[in-house]
Amino acid sequence: MTPANPLEALPLAKMMRESLWAYPTVETIHIIGFAILVGSVVMFDLRVLGLSKNLSVRGLSRHLLPWSLAALVLIVPTGSLMFLAHANDFLANRTFQLKMGLLMLAGINAIVFRTGPYQTVEHWDVATRAPIAAQLSVAASILIWFSIIACGRFLAYT
Repeated sequence: MTPANPLEALPLAKMMRESLWAYPTVETIHIIGFAILVGSVVMFDLRVLGLSKNLSVRGLSRHLLPWSLAALVLIVPTGSLMFLAHANDFLANRTFQLKMGLLMLAGINAIVFRTGPYQTVEHWDVATRAPIAAQLSVAASILIWFSIIACGRFLAYT
């Protein structure tokens, strides 16, 4: 049977569907990457919300950002491989659509934070409360990332 979506006809997509180990291995790597990414983001966000005020926000950012970027190196290709295997099903799935929309929102929120409130971080780097705009942005970040996790889990059931 020919797949409905041309992406699903690609040899890589076929291998992902037919191999006993390919999909679960790729999915495991995806989840590991996601755990590293969300863990890094949430640890930073909690610091901006006021936890561990004696830690430098800038120092924590310099430490966690490489971990987040490395996690994306795992997440993007593995997510793409899983998508290729079942592109038609994912594209028609409302939960997948919501997850992709939330991912875009998370990216926009991160850009707004970095180009907005974070530009004044030298004034609230250590032992000082972050401005309300920074706190609202990171609170939204946590909510968005937890929602993305929920969507990822619900994909198996919707």
